[in-house]
Amino acid sequence: MPALELKPQRVYGRVFWLAYLANALTMIAWSILVRYADFVTHLGGAEGQLGMIVGVGMVGSLVMRFGQGIGIDRLGARTIWLWSLVFLVLSLLAHCLIHSATSPAIFLIRILMQTSVAGIFGASITYISRRVPPARMAEIVGTLGTSGFIGILVGPQVADWICSGDTIQRGQLNQLFLTAGCLVSVAFVAAWGATRGQAIKPIRRSPNLFLLMRRYHPGVVMLVAAAVGAGVSVPNTFLRMYAAEIQISQIGMFFATYAITAFAVRMLTRRQFERRGNRVWVMWGLAALVCSMLLYLTVRTTWQLMIPGSMAGVAHALLFPSVLASGSTAFPERYRGLGTTLMLGMFDTGALLGAPAVGGILHFAHRFGFPAYPMMFCGVAFAITSIAIIFWFRTRATVQFRSAPRRHKRVSNVPSQTVVACAESDTAIPADYCEAID
Repeated sequence: MPALELKPQRVYGRVFWLAYLANALTMIAWSILVRYADFVTHLGGAEGQLGMIVGVGMVGSLVMRFGQGIGIDRLGARTIWLWSLVFLVLSLLAHCLIHSATSPAIFLIRILMQTSVAGIFGASITYISRRVPPARMAEIVGTLGTSGFIGILVGPQVADWICSGDTIQRGQLNQLFLTAGCLVSVAFVAAWGATRGQAIKPIRRSPNLFLLMRRYHPGVVMLVAAAVGAGVSVPNTFLRMYAAEIQISQIGMFFATYAITAFAVRMLTRRQFERRGNRVWVMWGLAALVCSMLLYLTVRTTWQLMIPGSMAGVAHALLFPSVLASGSTAFPERYRGLGTTLMLGMFDTGALLGAPAVGGILHFAHRFGFPAYPMMFCGVAFAITSIAIIFWFRTRATVQFRSAPRRHKRVSNVPSQTVVACAESDTAIPADYCEAID
């Protein structure tokens, strides 16, 4: 039997809201690090070095994702979740001891930090998603994801307050990491309460990781996840430097608008994923992400950050639950932890490839006298548009499964429970994937 937590009948009960609180506090702490660019700059690094640090951190996170997926299925989400929170606190505090942007230590600590964040969100999403049928996974993931928008709303405001002043001092930067560490410590208490008393059944056998991914992988959805990861990482990593170039000192307005818009759109559409399927929302989300990239070029004053911020919020609200549900529910429930971490790993892959690429574009554009940020934003928009076109044509024959009962043609040599499993899933996957579900 798989390593599953027991499933209470109530979806939005005590367990959900404690998990919601834990994720909200974690995201506030993570969003405080929108000032990470100031930290790297203070240590003597520029855009290219910042992109390299973030990219290397993603390598570590990506490598650990798959081990975390198997660990969630074997040891349970509780164990991975709580230990990841502990390591996140340690990595945040360790930044106070860093004094060079080129030392191996900053890369190792960034790897630990991003690996911990990967474990936290992979475990929490898996834990909550296992409490609902597949048709409601996008809804529950989307609702849990609104906790992240609270973090995006609050975290940058806290960071701007801590780093207020014309010149940012090292003490202010240390205070960023100390504050984030305290918030994650409280999140540990909430996560412990959410998972307390949940039993873990021993897994029957150790699966072959690569055979599982080959059998159940969701195809082109993984490419979309990588594009989303790259697109979402752009403002998180480079907005601070872009704002400085156009003489804007505060970026909190962007993230406040981002969070409020994303929260509202997520709540308004949370039941629409089940009713309309995920494919249409993936397309709308990619379109919003492309628009947000182009709208950065219209910004000249602080309040105009609301323009790309609102569109980026719409993109995030639509893309994260639809892409994650489309990919992870291609895996049977006993391997849902692996499916979830695979999709989160593809988000990391996008950031891994995107951050150094964006940093490189900016570096060489500055060096050769080209308009750096217009070139970068247009290039990212073009890449996402290309992937959206590929996704559209590759999924035209997609079967959009709904939770409502419907008649299905019986497939030869496929057990009856296979058709039921497909009928109950709300994923945008090709019909032949259903033949692989057992």
